[in-house]
Amino acid sequence: MSYEQFYHLREQPFSNTPDPRFFFEVDQHAAVLARLMHAVNTMKGLAVVIGDVGTGKTTLARRMLDQLDDHRYESALLVIIHSAITPEWLLRKIASQIGVEEVAEGKVGILSQIYQRLVELHQLGKKAVVLIDEANMLQHKELMEELRGFLNLEVPGSKLLTFILFGLPNLEANLALDAPLVQRVAVKCRLTSLKPQTTKAYIRHRLKVAGATREIFPEEVLTQIAIESQGIPRLINTIGDNVLLEGFLLKRERIDVQLVKDVARDLGLGT
Repeated sequence: MSYEQFYHLREQPFSNTPDPRFFFEVDQHAAVLARLMHAVNTMKGLAVVIGDVGTGKTTLARRMLDQLDDHRYESALLVIIHSAITPEWLLRKIASQIGVEEVAEGKVGILSQIYQRLVELHQLGKKAVVLIDEANMLQHKELMEELRGFLNLEVPGSKLLTFILFGLPNLEANLALDAPLVQRVAVKCRLTSLKPQTTKAYIRHRLKVAGATREIFPEEVLTQIAIESQGIPRLINTIGDNVLLEGFLLKRERIDVQLVKDVARDLGLGT
């Protein structure tokens, strides 16, 4: 038997893998998404979302991508997984993501193809948008210079491409490697941790989506998870998942505060 069966759940409610079914839109996320959509629809060129580890940047990036209708936007999401990428690699990825077929060899050829494709999209009435998650991994001045170069691709009254960068706070220092690029940031948003009441609503939402039909976490347990997680969604999920597992192993129908404290201690978290 699994803890899902023990607690009569259809699935695990606290996976940290992004899943749009579990998306819980707090006021902060709604405001950020509205600002980002404004940046895209007016083709501002460059928008930046800053947030600490676990505050929901990746979830928000995927939510943003889902909102970009294929009929109106040519959109793509790039996830940067290491800092050793080269400017040419970045150009090739952007080219392929916006629909360039048979990407050329060499930067000059690739840039020409990208420009031609962007003009084609503009003529079709489509807006080109590239979202970059983990953009804090872009750590070299040459990469920042390439991004700035893209912002020079425009037609009268409009940029041809908008970038939305999602990253940790050190992304700001990386952008500053190219001072003129900092001045091109048209929209900047910051994600913060969830307030206690929002944390509780977030937990209830995820349990409901997972199929909960009865109270598993009483109010005092929700309060303790809010304290131990400090309102960071990734930690909320990690604590919630471990609490359900431990509760199942101990055969507890309802979770108590001490179990949450024990789990937080074992995870190395401090109140």
